[in-house]
Amino acid sequence: MLSHLLDLQGVESVVLEARSQQYVEERIRAGVLEQGTADLMVETGVGERMKRDGLVHHGIELRFGGRGHRIDLSQLTGGSAVTIYAQHEVIKDLIGARLAAGGQIVFEAEDVGVHSLDSSSPMIRFRNNGKVTELTCDFIAGCDGFHGICRPTIPTDALTMYDRTYPFAWLGILAEARPSSEELIYAYHERGFALHSMRSPNLTRLYLQCAPEEQVDNWPDEKFWDELQTRFATIDGWQLNRGQIVQKGITPMRSFVVEPMQFGNLFLAGDAAHIVPPTGAKGLNLAVADVRVLARALTDFYATGSRELLARYSEICLRRVWKVQRFSWWMTSMLHRFSDENTFDRRRQLAELDYVTSSRAASQSLAENYVGLPME
Repeated sequence: MLSHLLDLQGVESVVLEARSQQYVEERIRAGVLEQGTADLMVETGVGERMKRDGLVHHGIELRFGGRGHRIDLSQLTGGSAVTIYAQHEVIKDLIGARLAAGGQIVFEAEDVGVHSLDSSSPMIRFRNNGKVTELTCDFIAGCDGFHGICRPTIPTDALTMYDRTYPFAWLGILAEARPSSEELIYAYHERGFALHSMRSPNLTRLYLQCAPEEQVDNWPDEKFWDELQTRFATIDGWQLNRGQIVQKGITPMRSFVVEPMQFGNLFLAGDAAHIVPPTGAKGLNLAVADVRVLARALTDFYATGSRELLARYSEICLRRVWKVQRFSWWMTSMLHRFSDENTFDRRRQLAELDYVTSSRAASQSLAENYVGLPME
């Protein structure tokens, strides 16, 4: 996305991708796009497939005590919504746009290293098809994820890291089954959290709260479906559509932020700089927000020579990052069972859910955060 935004402003970039094009386009990933993310795709010419295939949701359901409570996102936010459109589909659209525009993408780049970050000419060394290449540039954008090489290259005394690991994980499946609901369901249950989502009219994405050390092999398909039915159960006999499970995995839960998000001429974006628990559906959207800021700062530098926006990159991004961390933590702590909680905590959670679903002010706060905070 950063490369695409820069190209629209006439700024040249090279994308280094560790995996093959086929891998990144076919690896099935989640995808709930905020209103601002969906708008950006349309405005920059990569939103046609999303408009055709994406599922626009105007609300979500909070389910607890055997009853569902709908949060009308659009009514509470002046018309905003979210779009269900998988991350790998977004990537496919962006790769197509970059290649069509003659953009430079090096797939299967190996042994990547970044050097001379605090100089005016930072350098990237990598190997591709057996050939070692050195790429000298003005700036490096570390969009390489939590386990990438860019953040660890920064001197440790130049960074402050904030980290929180949650005492649970998500066991998730992708199933060839018609979604049982037209919108996402966030369920609080005494046995643990459950989430009903979807990827298409025929593919359902479902999650169960589980222990971090849980093993997928301990959950045969029938056991998984039965547990989901238990956690989603309502007093009026709601039934879950079942189908063939085509993917199953464990997702750990953590919150992480590094400050600042820049060092010299290296700028971190997305998971390289921050991780949020997936409860609030913010990871992809927060990464897009980062590169919108970075693209604007780089464009301003090449147009005017000013480094003012580049110098403020971390400041601008982190203001949003911490608000999103707060929301993701709040959603997570409200909906999950904690191993050390007592009956007081459970009653408090139920009271909070009752308040959120019965107070317009509380519902509006959730809705505003869920559809996406306004861009700086």
